[in-house]
Amino acid sequence: MACAVCGGSRIVFSVPEEYRTHLTDDAPARTFCTTCLTLESTSVEPETEPDFADVSDAFPTQPKRAVPLALAVGLCSSLATNRAAIESLLRAVERAGVDPLLVIDRLAADPELESAIDLERRAHQLEQWLY
Repeated sequence: MACAVCGGSRIVFSVPEEYRTHLTDDAPARTFCTTCLTLESTSVEPETEPDFADVSDAFPTQPKRAVPLALAVGLCSSLATNRAAIESLLRAVERAGVDPLLVIDRLAADPELESAIDLERRAHQLEQWLY
């Protein structure tokens, strides 16, 4: 499945109930582009466990850590609209044992990614919110 924004490949993952309240629709799954990091809803449930290692070496691979991080990064396209959701999702990533701001910094520095948003700037704004 190719990304509509950049043509890159996408990962399909299920969205656990606890995170669906942070999203604007109730689609059971999302796609996450491994190149531009855009997030889109889909009604197609994944047939296999998603491989988040396809995103970057910096991205966590365990779904408990990767899913809320992918959702938060995808929602960063609109900080004002999604602030509460992003904060909650990043806190879930922290509770799962990953420093989300460190991951975002590493994603911003990854030369293979062409993020649709300015991750460096977003990381600075997110740090102000969280700490």
